[in-house]
Amino acid sequence: MKKKIVLAYSGGLDTTVIIPWLKENYDCDIIAVCVDVGQEADWESIRQRALTTGASACYVADVKKEYVEDYVWPALKAGAVYEDKYLLGTSTARPLIAKVLVDYARKEGAVAIAHGATGKGNDQVRFDLGIMAFAPDLEIIAPWRTWDIKSREEEIEYLEKRGIPVPMKKSDSYSRDDNLWHISHEGLELEDPANEPNLERMLKMTVPPEKAPDKAEYVEVEFEKGIPVAVNGKGMDGVTLIKTLNKIGGAHGVGIVDLVENRVVGMKSRGVYETPGGTLLIEAHRELLSLTCDRDTLHYRFLLAERYAELVYYGQWFTSLRRSLDAFFQETEKFVTGTVRLKLYKGGCAVAGRKSPNSLYAEAYATFGRDEVYNQ
Repeated sequence: MKKKIVLAYSGGLDTTVIIPWLKENYDCDIIAVCVDVGQEADWESIRQRALTTGASACYVADVKKEYVEDYVWPALKAGAVYEDKYLLGTSTARPLIAKVLVDYARKEGAVAIAHGATGKGNDQVRFDLGIMAFAPDLEIIAPWRTWDIKSREEEIEYLEKRGIPVPMKKSDSYSRDDNLWHISHEGLELEDPANEPNLERMLKMTVPPEKAPDKAEYVEVEFEKGIPVAVNGKGMDGVTLIKTLNKIGGAHGVGIVDLVENRVVGMKSRGVYETPGGTLLIEAHRELLSLTCDRDTLHYRFLLAERYAELVYYGQWFTSLRRSLDAFFQETEKFVTGTVRLKLYKGGCAVAGRKSPNSLYAEAYATFGRDEVYNQ
């Protein structure tokens, strides 16, 4: 009986190449696992692609609810933003994907888990640390760290030689990651930081700001103890709420970030991120926090938020430090209840009002008019 390897499978270029490569180099059965964290994907066609490419089985795990409640909301409560710009879309999803891969590896009796992360990027660290947190006994196979293929062009050539359809156009070969929270883009013209991004060709979730409507739109987001629960007065579960805000924010070109960031491995990289709904939520949460949190706690939160973002970015989700920071943020979110009104226009997201039953703002004290409460 052949040994089994579980592969984190997306149906993209890397993992389409990895299935035949693993079969050729390991003589094993490949169990492809697709983890649905909100990608816009045709899972049935992706499942069929895995099977026709050589996988012996392909599973799709829908974990969108778990992703939002156990990963996105904690990061939002922490106000975690890496290097002041990146809202951690890929970083929050990878530890959950690793956890799911281990679950399937145990069910299938696999001896190893494989992933398509490159030896240059952050995701190799996030996958490896996540897998090792739950299954230090399993071998981790990362083909990009060992095979002779050196570029995406060589990957395409590898597939063409074997008569396997290439799952992308050569002219649109950005390296992308997408989920419910964001879409990231790397490669092509972005490899030179001096180049302006080709937003017309690149964007998937958001319109270029200059193509956004000429009229502003207002949106209200309601929170209970730091968790978003309603949009424009309508209660929603987390998945629906993020999808709703993605649509609203994306239509106004909100949440596009062009960033040169510091990777875990030490090099700098340049990417463009689309996080429309996340941008609205981060802004709204920050404003509600300013209204309900005392000065000393608020200032200390800023310090810890930066450290929290680093932990998540570095793949250290399953650590006692992150869990301990979660406990701090959970405590300080107890009074973060209320509503924030945002004004969206041509890529901008401005605060148009905030209110809370727990507000610490006292107009009687702050007024520039005559008051009867403060003895100057």
